[in-house]
Amino acid sequence: MSLAPPEARGPLRRERLRTARLYFVCEAMPGGRDPEALLHAALTGGADIVQLREKDLPREEIERAAQTFRRLCDTHSALFVVNDDPWLARSCDADGVHVGQDDSSPAEAREVLGPEAIVGLSTHSEEQLAASASQPVDYVSVGPVWETPTKAGRPGVGLGLVEHAAAGAPHPFFAIGGIDPGNAADVVAAGAQRLGVVRAIRDAKDPAAIAEALRGALAPLGEAAPGG
Repeated sequence: MSLAPPEARGPLRRERLRTARLYFVCEAMPGGRDPEALLHAALTGGADIVQLREKDLPREEIERAAQTFRRLCDTHSALFVVNDDPWLARSCDADGVHVGQDDSSPAEAREVLGPEAIVGLSTHSEEQLAASASQPVDYVSVGPVWETPTKAGRPGVGLGLVEHAAAGAPHPFFAIGGIDPGNAADVVAAGAQRLGVVRAIRDAKDPAAIAEALRGALAPLGEAAPGG
């Protein structure tokens, strides 16, 4: 259960989203292991949002793992988001849900979770980014910047879409897809103020150090929150 009082959840969630820089996506049991150590490292290193993205495990196991996600995100004052399923997000007491173009619609997610929840949407093209302007979402992801096994079969959109989003995305956006400390500076130079990663942190020998390095790539933007 979230530690935030009900009357504070909506404004607190949006303020945390406003200031968020680093978004980490993680399975319920990364590498078949309990997620606690990895999540603690990622959050200690600077992750502001953690998404539980699980396609394979039974719902009961996902909900069990979600208790760890929820507790650690509260401990680190971070947002906890569930992928695809607003009903699962509600049962896990998540701060919100992230949906893809082929998942539950943002409108359905908003109806299930209510006005105080955070709703995110994946976008992969200029057209999808423009269409998000009329959707009840709080942020979008833009990518995959580079092709990644996390999104098998989906080609990378390149830095051009990041530049397009930076020039006038209708919502705050996180660039995602194949980003790591070796190329994060290029993504930031293209205009991204927020980064999303999966493998860079999940598969690292020192996840906290990688999270810190990714935050370091954002350092040229200054200490001010991205806003928006």
